[in-house]
Amino acid sequence: MSRPFSSGVYVSRGVALLLAALTAVLLLVLVALASLYGSCVHVQPSEQGNSRVKNTSLWPPGGQEWALPTPAQEPTVGTSQDLGPPSGPWDHLRLPPWLVPLHYDLELWPWLQPDKLSPPNLTFTGRVNIIVHCTVATSRLLLHSFLLNYKQVEVWGPLAPDTRNATVGRMPVENVWFAPDMQFMVLDLGQSLEPGSRYELSFHFSGQVLQVGLEGLFLNLYHDEDELRALVATQMEPTFARHVFPCFDEPALKATFNITVIHHPGYAALSNMPQLGQSERIDVNGSRWTVTTFHPTPRMPTYLVALVVCDLDHISRTERGKEIRVWARKDDIANGYLDFAANITGPIFSFLEDLFNISYRLPKTDIVALPIFASGAMENWGLLIFDESSLLLEPEDELTEKRAMILSIIAHEVGHQWFGNLVTMSWWNNIWLNEGFASYFELELTNYFYPKVPMNMIFFFTVLHGILGEDHALESRAVSTAVENFTETSEINRLFDLYTYKKGACMAWMLASFLSPHLFINALKSYLETFSYSNAEQDDLWRHIQMAIGEQNAIHLPATVKSIMDSWTHRGGFPIITVNVSTGVVKQEPFYLDKVENQTLLSHNSTWIVPIFWMKNGIPQPLVWLDKSNMMFPGMKLSDSDSDWVILNFNVTGYYRVNYDELGWKKLSRQLEKDPKAIPVINRLQLVSDAFALTKNNYIEIETALDLTKYIAEEDEILVWFEVLLNLINREVIYDVNNYALYPLLKKYLLKRFNSIWNTYSAIIRENVASLQDNYLSLFSLERIFETACWLGLEDCLQLSRELFRKWTAHPETAIPPQIENAVLCSAIALGSDKDWNFLFNLYINTTEEEDESRRRRLVHAMSCSKDPWILNRFMEYAITAVPSNFSETNIIVVVATSEVGRYIAKDFLMDNWVAVTERYGTDWLDALVPVLGRTVSTDQQITELQHFFNTVLEERQRVVVQAKLQAMKTKNLQNKKRIARVVEWLRKNT
Repeated sequence: MSRPFSSGVYVSRGVALLLAALTAVLLLVLVALASLYGSCVHVQPSEQGNSRVKNTSLWPPGGQEWALPTPAQEPTVGTSQDLGPPSGPWDHLRLPPWLVPLHYDLELWPWLQPDKLSPPNLTFTGRVNIIVHCTVATSRLLLHSFLLNYKQVEVWGPLAPDTRNATVGRMPVENVWFAPDMQFMVLDLGQSLEPGSRYELSFHFSGQVLQVGLEGLFLNLYHDEDELRALVATQMEPTFARHVFPCFDEPALKATFNITVIHHPGYAALSNMPQLGQSERIDVNGSRWTVTTFHPTPRMPTYLVALVVCDLDHISRTERGKEIRVWARKDDIANGYLDFAANITGPIFSFLEDLFNISYRLPKTDIVALPIFASGAMENWGLLIFDESSLLLEPEDELTEKRAMILSIIAHEVGHQWFGNLVTMSWWNNIWLNEGFASYFELELTNYFYPKVPMNMIFFFTVLHGILGEDHALESRAVSTAVENFTETSEINRLFDLYTYKKGACMAWMLASFLSPHLFINALKSYLETFSYSNAEQDDLWRHIQMAIGEQNAIHLPATVKSIMDSWTHRGGFPIITVNVSTGVVKQEPFYLDKVENQTLLSHNSTWIVPIFWMKNGIPQPLVWLDKSNMMFPGMKLSDSDSDWVILNFNVTGYYRVNYDELGWKKLSRQLEKDPKAIPVINRLQLVSDAFALTKNNYIEIETALDLTKYIAEEDEILVWFEVLLNLINREVIYDVNNYALYPLLKKYLLKRFNSIWNTYSAIIRENVASLQDNYLSLFSLERIFETACWLGLEDCLQLSRELFRKWTAHPETAIPPQIENAVLCSAIALGSDKDWNFLFNLYINTTEEEDESRRRRLVHAMSCSKDPWILNRFMEYAITAVPSNFSETNIIVVVATSEVGRYIAKDFLMDNWVAVTERYGTDWLDALVPVLGRTVSTDQQITELQHFFNTVLEERQRVVVQAKLQAMKTKNLQNKKRIARVVEWLRKNT
């Protein structure tokens, strides 16, 4: 190609024709691209031209310029090339790294007014100016926005380096459009931003306050002081800040925030920081509004931005010079229901400040008890939000485990002020660094305030017990997931599950155990100090722990911390550790639900690096590591002597189950019968839990687990009894299969062993239940002991039930101890008259307040305990004819169907009244009902009968689903029947 002349370019006629053709093609392409971009939002530039001074005295104008945000109104972008824009960064879940937010000036105006509490479409308006740093020359900007409407979008800059307020030019915004699949807002500019420069993005927007669903900015309607009231609050985690204002909604994109809230003068406004000042604003209708501004926040992610606009009352406490306010309904504050929460929060802060030697960085803390908050609790920096049920301690809850529950929930959210708020994970794939460590220190704090309850027992019952029952090799997910595995925003929401919270806490628990608590805390201090106001990956944590190990000589590991912990956090499931006490060989394999003979063929190629604390003959042994599929440990090889025994996972510090060969289990059973106290309580619990779980999943025979219970008459620890009864007396064993040979044998077996524990706790029930208050796990276990005693037919229990029930019916102010209320009511109804049943029924139909829904559920459960078929049938008739519309008791029939007598009554009732039942409740509740009915299915004739019935009343799609469920339950019931036959045979030999 020739160098062009200064006066122009000469082309031949042929070339000219070719250029004309190319131009035509180019025009067609541009037209096509324009249509591909779809309904692009056209946003008017500011009427002030290039001036950056905006008149806000009457802003927003109100009226018709603000369209209500609905999914249909937000411009949509297709997902295929013929329906959407060409492929680009908007196709990916993560924002491109072109812009880094530094600061937000955010103003929000929720249009809530006391005299208009429930408008059909309560809206909010807002504006935000975002200072960003540009890292790459780009004329296309991406940030997050979802279901927001925009009146004005502007980009200013580059900003002068010395001050934000210098006069600068406005960048031309040529187009604004949305990629709703990834919830992006895209700005196409007329020129590129300069790398290294700062710019200001300015938006005026509106949105809708949610009345159904509690994310983004949402409304609560509630009653207080006999009046209907309302409030608005926010829930931004994990990805809902973009529902409230346009932002860079990723945890690593931290910034500072100046927040302003405009609200009705009758309401208080709360945000992350203390109030800075107030002024007044008048809208176009002449109404006066209060403008509340707040001090700038520290650097934090968008998911921690919070505000509440309410007329709640509060109580105040001061801890180390900082104010803590607890907000709730005026009635609840006046009644003192928030006093415990207010009194415990300050000491929780102080405990963690002293533990980490890092002061809480914000000048104040507000805690708000919302009437309805689906998330349960949220750790927003400086403005913690809870569902009120998690904070209120009413007088009837004083002698329950509710006090400990409130403590643990507050402790969890306060723990986030360090793990999550001060140091934030870089992205959601490592959310366990927030939730797992907050859950772990929840245990520390509970143990601190309840020193009589060993921390390992708290861990076992509140964390380990639940997650080991759900986690397994085939379907569970890893605690830490690779970023590239995420393709949809909804996948982030699903991370807030059992694995993040409970398995994450187990990882922290195991770390603290093999490092030593002192080394563990020192490493965390270093981690928190280094990454304060910043973000971290789990590798950053491993590096700081490794540094702490390198600074001492007492703790030695077989591999780097990263290698050890990656073997646990990067894969699902957990290992089962099996020791052969005849050879001393220990092996590991993945734990499966319902193990089959060839299951090992599915095993992972890699292994866990397993820390094993162990005990031999009552003496704790040094830690050993299992970092291969099998290894020999000579000390674990045992002689033939009955006094020679070994137990692995001493103190239950490791995240795994333990299996033994036949000889190993026999030695442990004999030791329990000989001297159970030689084995610590936590390991007696572990033995029962592991053995029955391994039995259920086909690793060992049921007889092996049953042998461990022979000693139970000598067991005086209620928590071990709880675990034994949980596995021996449950619906799968007792109610679900027609094998009544089990009843008399199991009762006889337990009665011989039950008297001692019953005598201890029946005396406590009669004399002073409050004496258990300092050991809330005993309170938690008390109901199981009581209902078992009555089920066994112990006359003392039956008499005590009648006595407590009669006193209560005669004098309702004489409350039944709440720990055993359900068991007492059930026993009294099962043994009582129809007069007793009618007493509860009258209470039920006269309990209509929304706050008492839990009481109605308790009453329904008690009434379903009746042994009279005609009463249960009448109760179910009431459920389909007369339940008030404001009751949510769609479960009456289901509850009746779960009872010992009612399961057969319910089946016949449904077959006879199907039309009336479905007219009342529809068929959506069938999923809950089919498993209940399926418990009665153990023969082909029974399944055929149910299938024939459902074939006549259900649609084709529902029939297929129901039949599959019934067939699966039949298979399960037949398996249980075989299992129970073996239990019966064992009981015959040992009773």
